Amino acid sequence: MKSRKIERHAAKLARWALMGVLLCTAQWLSAQAAARFVGTVTAVNGDMLTVKTDAGEVKQVQVPAGASLKRIEPGQRDLSAAVTIQLSDLATGDRVLVKLDPAATGDTAQAAQIITIKSADLALKQQKEREEWQMHGVGGLVKSVDPASGVIVLTAGAGPTTRTVTVHVSPTTVLKRYAPASVRYDLAQSAPIDAIHTGDQLRARGKKNTTGTEMEAEEVVSGSFRNIAGTILSIQEDASTIEVKDLATKKPVTVHIPPDTQMHQLPETVATMIATRLKATSAQSTPQTTAARPGAEGGRWNGQSGGGRAWAGQGHAQSGEMQQMLNRAPVVTLKELKKGQAVMLVSTEGDKEVTAITLLSGVEPLLEAPAASQNLLSSWSMGSGGAEEAAQ
Repeated sequence: MKSRKIERHAAKLARWALMGVLLCTAQWLSAQAAARFVGTVTAVNGDMLTVKTDAGEVKQVQVPAGASLKRIEPGQRDLSAAVTIQLSDLATGDRVLVKLDPAATGDTAQAAQIITIKSADLALKQQKEREEWQMHGVGGLVKSVDPASGVIVLTAGAGPTTRTVTVHVSPTTVLKRYAPASVRYDLAQSAPIDAIHTGDQLRARGKKNTTGTEMEAEEVVSGSFRNIAGTILSIQEDASTIEVKDLATKKPVTVHIPPDTQMHQLPETVATMIATRLKATSAQSTPQTTAARPGAEGGRWNGQSGGGRAWAGQGHAQSGEMQQMLNRAPVVTLKELKKGQAVMLVSTEGDKEVTAITLLSGVEPLLEAPAASQNLLSSWSMGSGGAEEAAQ
């Protein structure tokens, strides 16, 4: 009996010891996380640096004379080729990794090391990546996926340019998955091919065959999102939300619109032109021309709106670049939306509440061909806010 009591007492002590170790480990990990942060420089005043972190926090840190400041090129993974810089070399918009000095005293945090990527270098890298994805990329909705054979079949394009593309994935293909509320490529995480599902949005980059129907993928990024088409029931500017009646479910949905939501207004002539082609395709008939419509000849719209931004898409409708039309449509703000207006959007998944990723207004003509329009909007979302907008 005494032996059993000793054993139980020893087991209890072991559990307490383990809990102590776990608690200390958690505290150490928390301290390590708090000892560094990544973000974008918003201000440099004297020896004080202000950074908006990727988590949305605003942090101020003092940079003493003895702090180590290094500049690296985008994509560089170590400091072997880093260049030593001065605090005065930092500028608003630069990306920084700040490591705090654990020995610093006082109320203001002090930096021990700052590693930065210049905003100009990052912009150049983004431009090259956009060009690479535009030249060698394809985007669309997943029609089927076979993880065993590494074959993904996409429905790409919209209207008269709708086509099927077979994407082949190999062990060397980089596979990523979008974060739940984003189509930002830099926030995507590594994920296996079996994370991809039918109906997902997907974009791939690689070597295409001569007809563009097959691709050996070097990189694939995918995500699950919701397409909504409906009319605005109400607008709450102070809460940055709108309530939309989903035409598919006939139910209201609260749509949150954060600052990074892509919002465009289709000019009436462009919306009518696109709708004509979508309806013609849905009916499996020859696409109609739009030369009879003023301002729509050859796919060009010469109007000015949305802060003076003009759309000019000569030949895009004929060449199948409908997504380019949407990209160049004038930007619209939440304040400019109106109750009763029709909108189409790609959002995060959700039943009663969603967050808009892309939103398109002026779409009344497109709602006459809803199925084709949804594919158009999905392809546009992937093309305008996904991989081509990498590392923003």
